[in-house]
Amino acid sequence: MKELTPRETVEYLDRYIIGQNKAKRAVAVALRNRIRRRRLEAEIAKEISPKNILMVGPTGVGKTEIARRLATLVHAPFVKVEATKFTEVGYVGRDVESIIRDLIEISVSMVKQRRIEEVQSAATERSESRIIDALLPKSEKRPAIPDLMKVFSQKVEQHEVSEEKNNEQRDVLATREKLTAMLREGKLEDREIEVEVSESSMRGFSMMGGGGMDVVGINITEALEGIFPKRTRTRRMKISEARRVLQTEEAEKLIDMEAITTEALEKTQEEGIVFIDEIDKIVAGKGSTGADVSREGVQRDLLPVVEGATIQTKYGNVKTDHILFIAAGAFSIVKPSDLIPELQGRFPIRVELEALTRDDLVRILKEPENSLLKQYTALIGTEDCELVFSDDAIKEIADLAEKMNAEMENIGARRLHTMMELLLEEISFSASESNESKIEINEHFVKDRLNHFIENRDLMRYLL
Repeated sequence: MKELTPRETVEYLDRYIIGQNKAKRAVAVALRNRIRRRRLEAEIAKEISPKNILMVGPTGVGKTEIARRLATLVHAPFVKVEATKFTEVGYVGRDVESIIRDLIEISVSMVKQRRIEEVQSAATERSESRIIDALLPKSEKRPAIPDLMKVFSQKVEQHEVSEEKNNEQRDVLATREKLTAMLREGKLEDREIEVEVSESSMRGFSMMGGGGMDVVGINITEALEGIFPKRTRTRRMKISEARRVLQTEEAEKLIDMEAITTEALEKTQEEGIVFIDEIDKIVAGKGSTGADVSREGVQRDLLPVVEGATIQTKYGNVKTDHILFIAAGAFSIVKPSDLIPELQGRFPIRVELEALTRDDLVRILKEPENSLLKQYTALIGTEDCELVFSDDAIKEIADLAEKMNAEMENIGARRLHTMMELLLEEISFSASESNESKIEINEHFVKDRLNHFIENRDLMRYLL
């Protein structure tokens, strides 16, 4: 994969996220520093830790989207967690180390999927062979081998036996080639066959319990499957379904899970990205008492994971020293300085994301790849109806969204989703029955559909 420069990373993020240049530059530099570290000698490389990022800004301005798109760009293991879902060690709930266990699971899944794609050609050939075996009569699956004792007792000449055997082999091979050609041309898709498929001997096995099993990273089912291996059972299905089932089964046989685990562990430790959202919700304000103070316990538990620790998982130990952590929060009630000092020090890069203006909302509606307007136009287009938005309609939607964000809770671009649903509710309901080939959305249409909700304070509070 090409090693992207910070400028190329920002250009990629610009395709999906409007504004927030400071945050884009920060993550682009953090990503490039990873590449730079891998070019260094091992002695100094191990001393360079990632510069974790703290994003501060209101909801709906692009914090999560920046981290998600970044992980997609570099094909890195990425996990997004809500800080409020974790509890201090000793309480019922998820402990912070489960973040890393989730990350390694995602990494294993990514590597496994890539390895499976690499063996698809061989898996296809093997699955086709099994389908052909199921189509042939049992006596024709392999050339018949004559009983040699009977051959000798009847004094049949050896060359005649060999000739008969060769003829049978040629007939079977010809039949297999013909069926293979028909199979690849899709002429046998609806024919039913009986195939043997694997099933786990531990299927349906479960164990009730709390977080203890998660803490030690033990997978009971996998451990017992080593004692009770997989069984097979005969299923009758159409060839179209059998092709999918058998190809998946054959691909699983061709990959090396030990090699996948080794690669996934390295990928997690060197390229993993953890996005911790709503980190401000585990911050206790000055003078807080009771439950608020207990939230600091989550911060204390989070500290060693962010700082660099070894976490035990069922795939092996994962070191978090070089995993990139990106935290985000609105910090509308508390301030970043209210985090415990040790945790503040582990997020040296802080970027403030700006609230969205009317012009930003206009651009969000129009410019990003697969923008909101493009999505709705494509959905209605499936009903052979073209949806067209005029410029004044787009500006009016943005105006109303900005007004709602100012008068109520500022939820940023998420306000546009609610407004678009209300705006196009009637069109979405009747488009499948309408004979119109084109529907134009103008400023008058927007006002006619949305002003009723905006003027009615109660409706505005509950619907917008």
